[in-house]
Amino acid sequence: MGIEVVVEGLTKSFGKQRIWRDVSLTLPAGEVSVMLGPSGTGKTVFLKSLIGLLKPERGRVLVDGVDMVNSPERDIYETRKKFGLMFQDGALFGSMSLFDNIAFPLREHTRKKESEIRRIVMERIEVVGLLGAEGKLPGEISGGMRKRAGLARALVLDPQIILCDEPDSGLDPVRTAFLSQLLIDLNAQIDATMLIVTHNLDIAATVPDNMGMLYRRELVTFGPREVLLTSEEPVVAQFLAGRREGPIGMSEEKDAATLAAEAAAPRPQADGPRAIVPQLEPSPGLPPRRAVARRRERVLGMLDRLPPAARTAIQRTYATGGTPGVPGAPGTAGTAAATLPLPATGSGT
Repeated sequence: MGIEVVVEGLTKSFGKQRIWRDVSLTLPAGEVSVMLGPSGTGKTVFLKSLIGLLKPERGRVLVDGVDMVNSPERDIYETRKKFGLMFQDGALFGSMSLFDNIAFPLREHTRKKESEIRRIVMERIEVVGLLGAEGKLPGEISGGMRKRAGLARALVLDPQIILCDEPDSGLDPVRTAFLSQLLIDLNAQIDATMLIVTHNLDIAATVPDNMGMLYRRELVTFGPREVLLTSEEPVVAQFLAGRREGPIGMSEEKDAATLAAEAAAPRPQADGPRAIVPQLEPSPGLPPRRAVARRRERVLGMLDRLPPAARTAIQRTYATGGTPGVPGAPGTAGTAAATLPLPATGSGT
């Protein structure tokens, strides 16, 4: 099972440039979380801070009793082995075959025999759908295949926490849909805690249990997916709708005069509450996600502290007392699935 990650008061700058300040959140054990935000808001910096590759000026990141910011370097190094990191570009060695790229962490960090390394690598290659391509060089395969190879490499040390940095970058919508399904399937199989940094709205709408958003050097919100998906916070609503009108501009934020002009202009009437698309479920034949039942108990326990729109959405999901995503349970896929179109799912190839 995955490990809970607790972030407390994290603040990071580069020289005089403040990236973000006082970020606090908890990644629940075994659940899938997404961090959204416009380009340039420090999402990748946040990932690297979680794993101890960058040192924030203030705050703590607690992972299994170790503070990834302030603990001795040897403790951070050992705890880092609990993480799997999927880089934005795959970060593969161009002169190595996919097999050797994926085997690299095992050869660097373990004393396993080559026969054992081969067994583990081939298992991970099969999980991400790359059987038959293990002998190819990164330059001989597509961008989507490189992404999956990067994910396979992130899995070889059996991580309890998986961090994915914009796994959709450079992928077309169809490949992004397959990748989304692959991430859910992976969570069903290994029950790892997962954090996906992205600005892709399809991934945000269909994959996570929890969602957050970074903007203007602050964490706007983080919590159950229903909180962000029903939020009327101007920056969140603008981002989710993909509109030009709102606080986000071409440079991260608009000036006061532009915002005042937009506020004075007539606005089209909203079509009612934003619909929440059902979350993806594991592909047929895979076990149910163990995180689903844990999340249900956790979210219902905080219900009275959530905004009314989020509370309504959660109550609708759990209206029949079932557990969405668990085959055979009453209310499977939630009552919302009866009225909203299900997203297209892939086999994870």
